Amino acid sequence: MESGITRRSYLTGFLHSVVHLGSGELLARVLGVSIVILLGHKYGVVIVGVYALAQSILGYLGALIDFGLRHIGARLVARFPCSVSEIMRRVQRRRMAMGAAVLPLVLFYVSFAHLPLNMKVFVFLFAGIGAMYALSLEWAAWGREQLRLVGLAKAIVPASVLVSLLLSFRGHHVLACMVIGNLVGYSAIALVFRIWWRRYRPELGVQQGDVADIGDALQWHRTSIMGLAWLGNMAFNTSDMLILGVLSDPQQLGLYNASYRIINQALLTYYLFTTVLYPRFARHDLAQRRRMLRPRIFLLLFASGLALAMLPALFRHPLLTIIFGRPFAAAAPLLLLLSFSIPLDFLVSYLSVAYFAWGMERKVLLSAAVAAAVNIALNLATIPHYGAMAAAVNTLVSYVVYFCALVWTGRQAVGAPESSTADVSV
Repeated sequence: MESGITRRSYLTGFLHSVVHLGSGELLARVLGVSIVILLGHKYGVVIVGVYALAQSILGYLGALIDFGLRHIGARLVARFPCSVSEIMRRVQRRRMAMGAAVLPLVLFYVSFAHLPLNMKVFVFLFAGIGAMYALSLEWAAWGREQLRLVGLAKAIVPASVLVSLLLSFRGHHVLACMVIGNLVGYSAIALVFRIWWRRYRPELGVQQGDVADIGDALQWHRTSIMGLAWLGNMAFNTSDMLILGVLSDPQQLGLYNASYRIINQALLTYYLFTTVLYPRFARHDLAQRRRMLRPRIFLLLFASGLALAMLPALFRHPLLTIIFGRPFAAAAPLLLLLSFSIPLDFLVSYLSVAYFAWGMERKVLLSAAVAAAVNIALNLATIPHYGAMAAAVNTLVSYVVYFCALVWTGRQAVGAPESSTADVSV
């Protein structure tokens, strides 16, 4: 009886967490899609492509600034709640240093982008503002399971950009207005989490006994593994956008991004579940980890993803034309192909989140490196000739490679106690 009550309370808490995070995530998604809808209907495929490229670079900036610190920091906060002050001090010092180092990388990439000068300037300024992400304490709130705050904060930047876009409709400075909106949004995020920290800091002391463990977990050789694993994950997911930006044109970028955005919206609810699961997975012992890798879980995830994939696959033409405008109907074949990445993403995202939470960054790094290498090699070879269509096909191939690599490396680590102990450190 007690076990049943415990399970019901766990499920209730889990669903509450999903709802709290989902309220903000859903708003952020709606706002993000609204931006692209307005850009597509008023300014066309090229502006959508340039905006998508800037957002892809923003994703890399976030991964470089964190370089493993977001996940490790959240994991430490979940495990050592009495030492959050010390964790925050150490993590933020590193994030600030990384934030100062990323801007030259953005400039280097933009100089090679196949874009007119004014669009290069926009991409550099819009993406470069993302270095302000280093000021955010979102990772600490995530570790404290302040999921409503984390979710709502995600809506701040798209809301700010959307407002700036609406204000620009009477003029001809849409790119400049979006840069200003992005700046206001990132400034607001930093302020919101600083206010949260000052409010909760008196309740969070420093447990001196935890300091050694925290320092050990934050050593460069440990966080760099997480950082490289996350960058490999990013390269797997978005290298096609960056390669299209250099080897193709904004038209192909816009069509590919429109298709990918519809797929991402379809994955919204699933990402909420995996995000909420992360702090809970971080507390699993070895037996619980093994149970999470049972084949029937994979079959259930794949079947759920396949059912969801049918919607964008069957209704691809009306979805593209209604949401983005008639010129985007040319992206229908891309959307058909990318729809079948949904069930594969269900599997890959589940395993990636679990491995990160369990401290198995090396396994994710190895798997992501193999999949990203396959994806990048295929894209470099085929995008110059076949454009966005090649990127869509290569995405499916690399998803299969990624999942197979994750299963193989994960079973080697979790399946045998002696192999997992070395890799499951904090």
